Amino acid sequence: MALMRYVILQQGSDLRFVEMPSDYAYQLSALNLRLNKEIDKLTAPQIPALPQAIAECDQLDLLQESLQITSGLSYINELEAAFSAIREENYPLISLLTEIRALQAQLEQWYEEEGL
Repeated sequence: MALMRYVILQQGSDLRFVEMPSDYAYQLSALNLRLNKEIDKLTAPQIPALPQAIAECDQLDLLQESLQITSGLSYINELEAAFSAIREENYPLISLLTEIRALQAQLEQWYEEEGL
């Protein structure tokens, strides 16, 4: 079984738990930090709201049934869809989309190799 790591994201009072292959969790955290740093530079009218990466952990036991764990690939697919819907052709959007899609491709390959 593959070793997984969890990235905890916070948006307001909401928490989101993203399950990532352990070798890629740091990439999601770094991407999230970069997106949050650069998002204010976008000039399009509809900018997606982003949570902040607040923690990573190796084990996660959710004690409330209302909370769910999201797969890393599902989360990165949502992120790619949100950013590709922005109608802006300038930096930093192109750079950010490139980074999102690079992690997306790595995760797709990982899930394919793991047969998940």
